[in-house]
Amino acid sequence: MAVEDVPTRTRPWALACAVFIVAAVAQRLYWIAGGRWGYTACDRTDLVDPTGGCGADQVASLPFWSGWGAVGVGAALAVVLGCTVRVPGSRAAVGSWAAAALLVVVAFPLHLIFEIPAALAGRPSDWRDLGARLVLVAGGVLFAGLANAAGPRRGPATVGYRPVPRWTRRWAYVAVALPVIGWAVPHALWVLGVPVGISERELNDIERNLSTGTGVAITLVPPLAGLLVLGLVQRWGQQVPHWVPGLHGRQVPRWLAVVPAGVVALTLVTYGVLSIAVLVSRLRTGATQWTDVWDGWAVTATLLVFLGWGVALAVTTTGYAFATSADTAITDLHGSEQP
Repeated sequence: MAVEDVPTRTRPWALACAVFIVAAVAQRLYWIAGGRWGYTACDRTDLVDPTGGCGADQVASLPFWSGWGAVGVGAALAVVLGCTVRVPGSRAAVGSWAAAALLVVVAFPLHLIFEIPAALAGRPSDWRDLGARLVLVAGGVLFAGLANAAGPRRGPATVGYRPVPRWTRRWAYVAVALPVIGWAVPHALWVLGVPVGISERELNDIERNLSTGTGVAITLVPPLAGLLVLGLVQRWGQQVPHWVPGLHGRQVPRWLAVVPAGVVALTLVTYGVLSIAVLVSRLRTGATQWTDVWDGWAVTATLLVFLGWGVALAVTTTGYAFATSADTAITDLHGSEQP
């Protein structure tokens, strides 16, 4: 594809990003004007009537980042969009990639992994908050697509299966094992009433607030989602399996694997770092005592699990990207093995 075709490649992504920005800013201006449709006043640590937005209609003064602050962010995104469209290339693509990362981090999609299964299992949830997070994730995906389209032209798409480096495969197994050992196992024990690495008070809270269906959903979703990491090191992550009607043997687009995996890795690392920072801060101020940490060591360990899971997924995604790159002879440089 020639350089002059770049505007053609970016046009649909740019249009979609523009629609996202206009819709988001229009909604914030509507809230500033006094409307409250789609707005939530819920605090996830103290949900009161979450299905109704926790009394959002009674909120008289809109928080800054829900109103004018968000409008300002929308204006900044519009500037990034304009620069990317007018001057496509590596530098403009960096701005769009940064915008995509910002939207994904602000959306905190890790919350969706737990809250949606819990809601489907019958636990009252704030669907306004969940919907807003999904919209932000969609915006991040749109800006990532724009950045990819506006970036420098790469070589032709890789055809066929290219084995990943051995180190990628090892990190993938770590990314699969961590949510099973560090999340599913302890949560399954807690659902069964076994106080492993958790205080009796916290266990009683779990038994009182979580139904069996919700507990099972929260326990199983992360490790099941983690199994998708294997696609980054197996043939079916590059070529559609033969048993899929109509698509068998076709090449899997790189972005379809790299973008979602990168988003999840970024979210996990961000959550792990921020959570550990909050814990350290609470320990320094005395809001949390070391005895609380020791009594609930399994709960504290989940913070490290998320951080390690994110790092392992990020390394695995990097290896997949290298292996499927059209201009990188990864098998010659690093060695590889067949699945």
